[in-house]
Amino acid sequence: MKDIRAMLAMAARTRIHDIWRPLVAGIVMLLMFIGFSSHSQAAIDVVRLRQVMQAEYGSVGESIINQWLALIERLRGEDIATQLHEVNDFFNDNMRWLEDHTIWGESDYWATPAEALGRGAGDCEDFSIAKYMTLKELGTPIDKLRMIYVRARIGRSAISQAHMVLGYYETPASEPLILDNLVTTIRRAGQRNDLDPLFSFNGSGLWAGASTQSRADPMARLSRWRSVIERMQRQGIN
Repeated sequence: MKDIRAMLAMAARTRIHDIWRPLVAGIVMLLMFIGFSSHSQAAIDVVRLRQVMQAEYGSVGESIINQWLALIERLRGEDIATQLHEVNDFFNDNMRWLEDHTIWGESDYWATPAEALGRGAGDCEDFSIAKYMTLKELGTPIDKLRMIYVRARIGRSAISQAHMVLGYYETPASEPLILDNLVTTIRRAGQRNDLDPLFSFNGSGLWAGASTQSRADPMARLSRWRSVIERMQRQGIN
C-alpha cells in the first residue's frame, strides 16, 4: 500500500512538473517579450497613439498607424541602408504631396507623423519630419540626421522654390544622403544639383548652409519645430 501511495505521489509530482514546466517557460517568454516591447517602443506610447488616431481619423487612421508601427518593428536591427530606403518609400507611398492651406487651411503648418498619416497627405516639411522621427525611433543617432531647408529648382523651367528634405550623415562632415518626396530615389547631395542648401536642423542643433558648426538651439529659434514636438508628445510620440 505504501508503495502504491508513493507511486501515486510520484506520478502526481511528475504530472504537476510536466504541467508547470511549459507554463513557467511560457511565462518567462511572455515576460521577455513584454520587456523587449517596452524597451523597443520606449519613445512611443502605443496605446495613447492608437487612441488619438481612432478618435481623430477613425479606423482608417488606426490602420495606417498600425502599419507604421509594424514597419518600425520589422526594421529594428536591419542595416541602415535598408532602414533609410524602406522609411523613405513608406512615407512617399502612403502620403500625397499637398499644400498646407489645402490640408490644414493654414499657410505653413508642420504636421506630426500621426497627423500626416491620418490625412494621408503633407507638404515637404511633413514628409521630412515623419522620416526623421521614424529613423530616430529605430535608433539612428540624431547627429546623423538633419532636416535641410533648400531652394529646389523644379521642372524644365527650373523654377526655384523653398523645399525641405531629410539628410543622413555618416559623419558630421560627410556628404549626406538625401531622402526626398520629389526625387524619390535616395541620392548623395552631390548628385542633387537641383538643391541649394539654406540651413539644416535636428533635435539638438541648427546649421547655416553647409556648415558643420551648430549656430543655435532649434527649439528656441524655430517655433514651428517647438510646436510639432509638443503635439507629438501629446499624441504619444517622444
